[in-house]
Amino acid sequence: MKLGIIMLLCNDMEKDFEKKRSFGFDNCQLVCWDHSMMTDENAAQVNAAVKKYGMEITAFWCGWSGPSVWNLMEGPQTLGIVPPEYREMRIAELKRGADFATKIGVKNVITHAGFIPENPSSPEYREVVEAIKEIAVYFKETGHNFLFETGQETPVTLLRTIEMVGTGNLGINLDPANLILYGKGNPIDALDVFGKYVMGVHAKDGCYPTCGTDLGCETRIGDGKVNFPAFIKRLHEIGYDGSLTIEREIEGEQQMIDVMESVKFMNDIIGGLDA
Repeated sequence: MKLGIIMLLCNDMEKDFEKKRSFGFDNCQLVCWDHSMMTDENAAQVNAAVKKYGMEITAFWCGWSGPSVWNLMEGPQTLGIVPPEYREMRIAELKRGADFATKIGVKNVITHAGFIPENPSSPEYREVVEAIKEIAVYFKETGHNFLFETGQETPVTLLRTIEMVGTGNLGINLDPANLILYGKGNPIDALDVFGKYVMGVHAKDGCYPTCGTDLGCETRIGDGKVNFPAFIKRLHEIGYDGSLTIEREIEGEQQMIDVMESVKFMNDIIGGLDA
């Protein structure tokens, strides 16, 4: 396992890749919420920067447009492809995301699918499964894997959905903090449920919700409830050898300070795996 970092698709990828490489990173997940950025020109700029700085893009994180409220009350009605009023638009956007991923040579495409319903017998659940299948089929035709970012669904619901869609190109980008922030599960236990589908991992930390309406608080790695020594050990046991992509959801100078402190914290754990 090695450490990576989140990078945002922007108009000056050369400068951003140079900066992240100077911090010692050789891989990243590239994130885009603004679909107007998915141009041929930006794809060419990304490809040039990747080659120049020896960086690998392990996954393309594709957002979607429309309202998004990141809490436990309005989230189910606004996030991902679950809300029917935004579903068709967001399916099309995710397909465009796969097309952009092709241009930058990236196989894994990630998104939040939303609060997937728990009841597998409900019409709402069946509709979401069909929507995911439409995306997955398109991704398969274009040579991509579709990865669910964890958090808004329980681990067993996510496992069931992958099995029911059944296209063979679905996977998981496991964000251990998100499972905690949404109160959906313990990330170490979750690996017993869906570990074989994990194709990417975020290194992020956070705390459980303390009320029924809001998410828990995201924190610097080591300050939250993710037991990283046990988590990394379990990833190692199940054979995961991909990247651990560091994510810190704050802005400004403190973000990179926290990221670099996280690098040391994580490297100490990784270094002790075979000790």
